[in-house]
Amino acid sequence: MDLFNPDTNKNILPFDGEVHYYGTIISIKKAQEFYNLLLENIEWQNDKAVIFGKTIVTKRKVAWYAEKPFEYTYSKTTKSALPWTKELLELKEMVEKKTGETFNSCLLNLYHNGEEGMAWHSDGEKDLKNNGAIGSLSFGAIRKFSFKHKENKHRVDIVLEKGSLLVMKGTTQTNWLHRLPPTKKVTTPRINLTFRTIEP
Repeated sequence: MDLFNPDTNKNILPFDGEVHYYGTIISIKKAQEFYNLLLENIEWQNDKAVIFGKTIVTKRKVAWYAEKPFEYTYSKTTKSALPWTKELLELKEMVEKKTGETFNSCLLNLYHNGEEGMAWHSDGEKDLKNNGAIGSLSFGAIRKFSFKHKENKHRVDIVLEKGSLLVMKGTTQTNWLHRLPPTKKVTTPRINLTFRTIEP
C-alpha cells in the first residue's frame, strides 16, 4: 500500500474487520495550527487506569469531549464529557464529511514523546455503539500504529502521518487488538483525536 497516495476504499485489514486509512486530509500548515490550538485549549489531564486493583497514573494525558456530558468508562475509570470546543467541532465536521459517518464524542490523547504509547487493546466498551466507526486524527509526531488479530496473531502495521485520518469500523474491535508501540526514535509530542459514538 502506498502510504503517500492511499486508496481509501481499500481495507488494510485482510479479514474480520474494516480499517481505512485516508492519509493526510489536512495540510501540514493547517495541521500545525490545529496542533497548537489543541495543545493550548484542551483541558488535558493525566490518565488513570486500575490494574490489579491499583490505580496507575500515566504520563500520557487525555481529555473527553462530547455533545452531552456523557460518562465513559474504560480501564475501570469513568470520565464525564466536557462540551465541544470550536476546534473540535470543526474537526468533527471534517471527519464526518470525509467518511460519511457521524460522531457525538471524542477521546483525545497527548503523548509527550515516543516513549509514551498504548498497549494492545480493543475499544469494546459497553457505552460505545456496537460495531460503530471510530475516526482517528493524528497531529504532531509521526508514529507507527499496529493491529494484531486476537485469534491467529496476524499483524498489520501502518505509519500515521500528521494531519492524517484512520477509520476503524465493522467487527474490527471484536476481532483485532491495536496499539501505539513506544519508540525512542520519536522525541516530540503527538496528539490523537478519536471520534466515537456513545449510545447511553
